[in-house]
Amino acid sequence: MTEGQVLDIAREALFNVIICAAPPLLVSLVVGLIISIFQTVTSIQEQTLTFVPKIIAVFLSIIVFGSWILNNLTGFMEDLWTNFSLYLG
Repeated sequence: MTEGQVLDIAREALFNVIICAAPPLLVSLVVGLIISIFQTVTSIQEQTLTFVPKIIAVFLSIIVFGSWILNNLTGFMEDLWTNFSLYLG
């Protein structure tokens, strides 16, 4: 296995991590921004107000995007296993 192959696998793995983590992170960002705007408009300065809606939104996004995330990760693993003989020799 060459250094180039190792770097290609690592690059693809990091890309998959970023792609799979993006939907829950973006949902959390949007919900946090909406709650921050709401807090600014209403002058509510409660710090714990953001946690519960963000957690619920992230869980809902994982439920919605979970199958897509799982398909991406299993596709990556299948590619690794099918090319396993190439990596050995």
